[in-house]
Amino acid sequence: MCGIAGIFGYSRDYPISRDLVSAMAETLTHRGPDEGGEFIAGGVGLGFRRLSIIDLSGGNQPHSAADMIHSVCNGEIYNYKELRSALQAKGHSFKTHCDVEVVPHLYREHGCDFVSRLNGQFAFAVYDAEKHELMLARDHVGIAPLFYTEIEGALLFASEIKALLAHPGVRKEVNLTALDQVLTFPGPVSPDTLFKGVYSLRPGHFLSVKSGGYREHCYWDLDYPLAADAGSGDEEQLSADVEAALLKAVDYRLQADVPVGFYLSGGMDSSLIAALIHDLAPDNHRHSFSILFDDVAIDERKYQRIMSEAVGSVHHEIHFGWEDIEKQMPRVIGLTETALKETYDTCSFVLSRLVRDNNIKVVQTGEGADEIFAGYVGYRLDLERQKSGGGFPDAEEMLEAEMRERLWGDPDFIYERNFFAFQETKEALYHHDLAAALDSFTCTNRPLIDVSKLKGRHITHKRSYLDFKLRLSDHLLSDHGDRMAYGNSVEARYPFLDINVIDTARRIPPAMLLKGGVEKYLLRKVARKYLPSAVLDREKFSFVAPGSPYLLGRGIEWVEEILAPETIRRQGYFNPETVERLRAMYAQPGFKVNQTFDNDLLMIVLTFGLFLKQFQMPDRV
Repeated sequence: MCGIAGIFGYSRDYPISRDLVSAMAETLTHRGPDEGGEFIAGGVGLGFRRLSIIDLSGGNQPHSAADMIHSVCNGEIYNYKELRSALQAKGHSFKTHCDVEVVPHLYREHGCDFVSRLNGQFAFAVYDAEKHELMLARDHVGIAPLFYTEIEGALLFASEIKALLAHPGVRKEVNLTALDQVLTFPGPVSPDTLFKGVYSLRPGHFLSVKSGGYREHCYWDLDYPLAADAGSGDEEQLSADVEAALLKAVDYRLQADVPVGFYLSGGMDSSLIAALIHDLAPDNHRHSFSILFDDVAIDERKYQRIMSEAVGSVHHEIHFGWEDIEKQMPRVIGLTETALKETYDTCSFVLSRLVRDNNIKVVQTGEGADEIFAGYVGYRLDLERQKSGGGFPDAEEMLEAEMRERLWGDPDFIYERNFFAFQETKEALYHHDLAAALDSFTCTNRPLIDVSKLKGRHITHKRSYLDFKLRLSDHLLSDHGDRMAYGNSVEARYPFLDINVIDTARRIPPAMLLKGGVEKYLLRKVARKYLPSAVLDREKFSFVAPGSPYLLGRGIEWVEEILAPETIRRQGYFNPETVERLRAMYAQPGFKVNQTFDNDLLMIVLTFGLFLKQFQMPDRV
């Protein structure tokens, strides 16, 4: 529901420019085109841009409590009515009907610990004027982004990095570790970003900022039971629990003073959300949105239309041609603020534009089900690998095992790829002096996750935790979800990522997540009550948009400019000879990258080049 930005001076006499705070917030107008506001006091400035969804006339921010606690919040607090009633019983009074007005009052009542009481998607800043202290928090799973950096005498924060760059004290420099994360994982991993010195607040964490600096605190993490305790449960009861939690989550996300629509991809997850919305309000003909493709192998209009008819929605479709990739990608990179290894964000961006063009500000989406209900092929492959056992390890396998032990605390757990072998690919792709120094910045030499959350867990839960941390939070929810929706001033809501749905899912025995080789078995059991068999029993479909081979040879100006050997050589990040070899290989007739198992290396080069250009980043050499 908006964008936030601000400055916290470590001393009260730090000079705050209202014009500068306003300029930082103005870079986020696409997140909040409806209204804006600021709070400026001794040593602090809070900026805000609003997408009005709840309390349209009175909900502008900042909000205050007792004239001493001031807040700006991007997002939604779904259990705000319960929280508000409890606060009113303790004597708190409210000036608006806005959901996030509870934030400063909860802080006043409970201090920083209040964040664990919230059910929502949020990133907020709370300023305590009496103590001259700031609290910055991000929701449990990282739906709402929040970035921060330090300059001399102050800490800056914002919903997007471009707001930080509006401050003249912020230097632009590439974070090589984050670039290596893009090559190695789905994208950068919090707290790293592609900008050196700019950090992403990790999901489930908050910062307490005082005159002496800041400290990071974890208030929530996905914590699966030990494998020895995860093997039992009544299937019928757990199915009923999942259904009840999802119904409540969907109902929470219908709260708005504007119409709420939903995406229809044609798959089970978005279809189930649509069916639950219809079940809760069968007489309300809401708007649904789908994307169409010319390629019959990936077009899902048949199933989208079946679901639209089943729930009686006002259905909207938009055609996406592959030429839209080349048109939209520069804008997409400007929004994501990172390099990408796929092109499907362009599809998401066009789809959210369809939503906004039909005057809808809010959509529910089925994102997140695969990560908590075991929906990816990797979950099945893990179990098959366990059954087959392992052969006698050779030297390379022993080195892989050492790296897995360092990364995951388990030498036998394989996530995504063989990372030791992939080092050779990275050495070939990087500029020769970066390749020589790879050990100093490679992401596989540094802690990525809390390994204690994997120790002693079932292999299915291990993968779920890693998918949560390395795929969902900073990729699917960040560059793919938040940025592509807010790029068109649309708020996306995620019922599957409701904290109570997650807590219910973590109690499901792994054998019920994946049963008889059926992925998302228990969720499928719930869906059978709501979905037409044509949708539910269709073969699972993984959408993959065309990659860099499609873009080559089309005479696209930005592609030719980025891949030019002189450009690659001048920038100093990649090896121009390797890029040329990749270009020749990818341009061969019929060549395809299997994006399920292999990186589209040239797409990373292209999108990183767009990133350098969009943000006017300096050459490395």
